[in-house]
Amino acid sequence: MAKPRKDDAPAVDWPAVARLMLTSRAIDEIEENELVPAGKVTYQFSAKGHELSQVLLGLRLTQGHDAATVYYRSRPFMLAAGLTPREAFAADMARTGSPSEGRDVGVVYSMPPRRGVTVLPSSGDVGAQYTPAAGWAQAITYYQNELKDKSWDNALAVALGGDGSVAANGFWAALTIATTLELPMLFFIEDNGYGISVPRHFQTPGGNIADNLASFKNLKILQGPGTRPDTTPALIDEAVSHVRSGNGPCLLRLEVVRLHGHTFGEDQTAYKSAEQIEAEHARDPLTAVRTHLGKSFDWDSLRAEVEQDVRAQLAAAESNPDPAPDTALQHAFSGHAASQVPPPDSTQPAAAYSAPQPDGPRINFSEAIRRTLESELAANPKLLVFGEDVGPRGGVHRVTLDLQAKFGDRRVFDTSLSEEGIIGRAAGLAMAGLRPVPEIQFRKYADPAHEQIHDTGWVRWRTAGKFAAPVVIRIPVGYSKKTGDPWHSVSGEAIYAHMVGWQIAYPSNAEDAAGLLRTALRQSDPTIFLEHRALYDTPTGRKPWPGADYCLHFGQASIVQPGTDLTLVSWGEMLHRCLEASQSFAGAVEIIDLRTISPWDKETVLASVRRTGKALIAHEDTRTAGFGAEIAAAIVEEAFTDLDAPVRRIAVPDIPIPFNIPLMNAAVLPSIEDLRAEIQSLLEW
Repeated sequence: MAKPRKDDAPAVDWPAVARLMLTSRAIDEIEENELVPAGKVTYQFSAKGHELSQVLLGLRLTQGHDAATVYYRSRPFMLAAGLTPREAFAADMARTGSPSEGRDVGVVYSMPPRRGVTVLPSSGDVGAQYTPAAGWAQAITYYQNELKDKSWDNALAVALGGDGSVAANGFWAALTIATTLELPMLFFIEDNGYGISVPRHFQTPGGNIADNLASFKNLKILQGPGTRPDTTPALIDEAVSHVRSGNGPCLLRLEVVRLHGHTFGEDQTAYKSAEQIEAEHARDPLTAVRTHLGKSFDWDSLRAEVEQDVRAQLAAAESNPDPAPDTALQHAFSGHAASQVPPPDSTQPAAAYSAPQPDGPRINFSEAIRRTLESELAANPKLLVFGEDVGPRGGVHRVTLDLQAKFGDRRVFDTSLSEEGIIGRAAGLAMAGLRPVPEIQFRKYADPAHEQIHDTGWVRWRTAGKFAAPVVIRIPVGYSKKTGDPWHSVSGEAIYAHMVGWQIAYPSNAEDAAGLLRTALRQSDPTIFLEHRALYDTPTGRKPWPGADYCLHFGQASIVQPGTDLTLVSWGEMLHRCLEASQSFAGAVEIIDLRTISPWDKETVLASVRRTGKALIAHEDTRTAGFGAEIAAAIVEEAFTDLDAPVRRIAVPDIPIPFNIPLMNAAVLPSIEDLRAEIQSLLEW
């Protein structure tokens, strides 16, 4: 295990360090003693005992393209990175003028670069900060090696986390990414011995993650005290210097003390002895720094000066107004874009909406996606395609076949088997200004990434438009013509319709797939792109190639068949079953292909229902709380007086897709006969 360097210690501006530490301590104590009792702050997370190591780290991150992901006890680091006490108070009081403008918990920080480090939007989920940092670290190597951008030389990404977070999936996913790719990433572990009240030996066997990782390949390990001014700076300097020099990732475990409870009002005596609490207070880094500065340093004057400044900034924060009510609805999507990180890429082709190219060759659904990815990879050097098996194999569905051979393994590459890692990494790459297109092999396998998908969709909203993460996630969904089973055949689009900030595409044919995917790749909102497996290489999904510039608007449904007596709404593979079932009722059934779930084209659906007076919605997702229920509710709310019959739905029963094909077709998937009978019933109503 590497030891801290004893010589060549880094130059430390101790008065600046002391000022920042005193500032952080003053904020904590004012909140604890005044603002929480007065009800002005509801969530208070003390950083007492963590100040020294965080401040020293924050002052080292000045490259300009450095990035950090932080957690709820990272306020000292934020102050060193440029956050003002006024902003810190405003954040905890949920006022304007804070990083989230009152939208997020006060200690869930983000910040565009001020002193040289971008603080990526942190998460309220423990351990979720690691994989976005790994994504930024990979972006650093891409800018350096592929785009030859020297401004990224020597940059690094750091993820700050407590000892409790090393048990989380995100930590291990990021560790795998960083070490297998030898990325410039620092794992900055602040070990205070407890996750809330749970001792660290419940998180890590033996209680020491650094010892356990001592034999991990491609990872430098450092550890030591994080509260001692005589040794902590050298540890941090060695860790940062190692990563900056291109030698790969480093894990630095620093032992710190948590002098307060997990949150304000928590009684530590329930799980710590009086002797233990006394021993921790004896290791207070503030006391250690005061001693280190010596008697000649006027500590009391500095503390009084800091107290005066912090109280002045508190008064200023209290003058910040509450957010205006109408602002709560802004920034879910780019329509209310503010100055953001990353800024819109002027080199990326813009979405050009036009008619499809006439007389293009008729192609498979999968070929349309592959061609679109190929043309966009050629047009945008910042676009990356990755996931499990997408490289030499071309994906388990062969959609990315030959793309790695054409564009290289830095742009089309395989990943470790971790969906958390795939999506978290994609978020970091996107916030670094790249355009990631991760693939999740099957819809069910996206479940381990649920946390990261949620967080990525919220990025723009919870930072009030200051950050954006334009990720495009490709996910094969639904049953296949050859196989069914519970694990590979999930459709499940309704779950994503609940995820704020995501566009959701669900095309039914090759032309729409090309147009929607290209639009997603050229816009600045994250998109979930659902590809039905039964359409990949079957006649129903084929359409003429619409051209390499064709873009299709999201939220624009298609009336694929006009009719006079019934509106039938569907999407994906189910649309083709609806078309076949309707042939028995010539001219009676108007069929709408929704094409996108978020946004969905309510106006086209309502206009059709008002003409026909009847509505049927068909989809492959399960019936209860499927997206058809949302459409039905909108019809009943806004076109009730135009209805001549009840709104009906036909969907998969509330069970998984069975492995047995005859059972799947006979009892689970809505059949042509099922649809025909439902159409007949409504027409006769």
